[in-house]
Amino acid sequence: MPNAFNFQASPFDCLAAEEQQIVRAGVDIAYFREGDAILDAGIPPTHLFVVIKGFVRQYELGGAEPVAGFGPNDTFDGRSLLTGQVAGRFVAAEEVLAYQLSREVVNGLIARNATFGARLFSDLSNKLAAIAGQRGRHELQSLELARVDAIAVRAPHFVAADCDVLSVVRLFQSERATNVLVRDERADPPRLGIFTVTALQRAVLHGTPLDRLPVGEVASFGLVSVRAGDPVGDALTVMVRHKVHRVVVMADEGGERVIGVLEAMDLFSFLANHSYLINREIAEARDLAALGQACEHITRLIDLLHRGGTRVGQIATLVQALNAKLFERTWQLVAPAELVANSCLIVMGSEGRGEQLLKTDQDNGLLLRDGYTPPGDLDAICARMTQALVDFGYPPCPGGVMLSNPLWRGSVREFAQRAQDWLLQPDGDKLMSLAIFLDAHAVCGDAALLAGVRERLFAIATDNQPMLARFASAVDAFAADTGWWSRILDFGDDVERSLDIKKQGLFPLVHGVRSLALAAHLPDTSTAARLQALAARGQIERTLADEVLQSLHFFMNLRLAAGLEELEAGKTVSGRVDPAKLNSLDRDLLKDTLQVVKRFRRTLRQRFHLDAV
Repeated sequence: MPNAFNFQASPFDCLAAEEQQIVRAGVDIAYFREGDAILDAGIPPTHLFVVIKGFVRQYELGGAEPVAGFGPNDTFDGRSLLTGQVAGRFVAAEEVLAYQLSREVVNGLIARNATFGARLFSDLSNKLAAIAGQRGRHELQSLELARVDAIAVRAPHFVAADCDVLSVVRLFQSERATNVLVRDERADPPRLGIFTVTALQRAVLHGTPLDRLPVGEVASFGLVSVRAGDPVGDALTVMVRHKVHRVVVMADEGGERVIGVLEAMDLFSFLANHSYLINREIAEARDLAALGQACEHITRLIDLLHRGGTRVGQIATLVQALNAKLFERTWQLVAPAELVANSCLIVMGSEGRGEQLLKTDQDNGLLLRDGYTPPGDLDAICARMTQALVDFGYPPCPGGVMLSNPLWRGSVREFAQRAQDWLLQPDGDKLMSLAIFLDAHAVCGDAALLAGVRERLFAIATDNQPMLARFASAVDAFAADTGWWSRILDFGDDVERSLDIKKQGLFPLVHGVRSLALAAHLPDTSTAARLQALAARGQIERTLADEVLQSLHFFMNLRLAAGLEELEAGKTVSGRVDPAKLNSLDRDLLKDTLQVVKRFRRTLRQRFHLDAV
């Protein structure tokens, strides 16, 4: 066979050298004219095909519309080969040159390599799981290669060497610090030392009253340091080599500017559970500027975890928890304690579902306790909250879904009335408001206020099938934009290839599950929890629920990868993905997941009788 066989394309990229030789020895080349049926109802599946040149379209048996397309380096049809029955008609859309591997050769490869078999034959869930498992092995290595300043390094506190120890102890208490850096300007040359909580014993045993004992006499000098850009693994090596529990972190640029102190416990926590450090940084923040730094660390953590192979569902869950802490602490710094106690700050949309990764438009609101009179400057307080989030990098919502907008704050009674209006007199805007609110998640204050509004909303929705059908019909909002399908099936120069993953992938899955959850009166807000509850109640087939969730996570992962690439290039995150830039495996999975979207839409049309709407 020609040496040009591409072993970098899926599923052949997981083959060992001996297995690649099996392919070389067993492969043939087949030629098909435009319009030829490669596989059809009367053609038994005997080979696995890999396209060299040309394009192949797949149709459902008896169907007239293409359901998938295969270009150079794409593989088809392993599923037909396994079952012995064709999964559809495969037709050459133009002249096609393809490698073909017999069933015997393919079976031999499967017997030797489980990953190859999983990618080739498994359902969508197992295929995605096999890839995630491969990526996960590199996570710890990725963390060790992260820069030191990816850790929430503790800010330095400086004191002069003649400062008394008692004053230093008071600083420990007021700043929640465990160490100070001691500047001895009288030494020649000037030197920098450290005094820690554990050194207090030495100070007490010195014999001099603490209010008259200069800290310079009991401090340790000759500090060990690392640079902000050093790998975390190198910092760990330095600590072990010098037998110290903390190192001073110096700026990367020239000079000896100290930017913080890295403690061993923080480093180990980063390697074991690095989100802990950001959580601590948020909890200890005393002003909005400190919270802004923590917010930047969240974005860097997302990038780190993604590069390390952490599954996107796990990243999203972690980000939701950290963002909730961020929003809670921001509200506590902005609003008076009385308002915090008598209100419930909510986040909605992807943030409420726990599916937001990179920063997107704000979706938040404020519920007030019935009978409570908010402060007279409520408008100004809410405006400060919105502006703080803008400063953190969360853009204002174009639709005004923010607590600075009076329409998105009010008492429980007022909110329940608005929700009833959205439900019973729905137009386009009201349907969107209802959809956004159904994903509401409490992040600060009294969560019972949100539960009260949701309970009244579900009571109104009971058995209102026409209303539910109108609500669910939004899954077809972008179905008419069929240009995206041709972008997957063909890669011509005259076609705009960039896909809006939110419109064509995420929205129909998320809103379809949201509609089923509303009909079932489920209090869950995340798509994963809703699918689990719906499957447990028999409202959706377990297999379809699994495929919907795996497809959702795949779309999220594509969008995240593209967004991180845009951020690295200094661009605004667009939410769009270019299929031509995907590797063959991701392109193959994109076709699979878009098929799941199509099947799920069909299920929703039957469930809610959408053809009659």
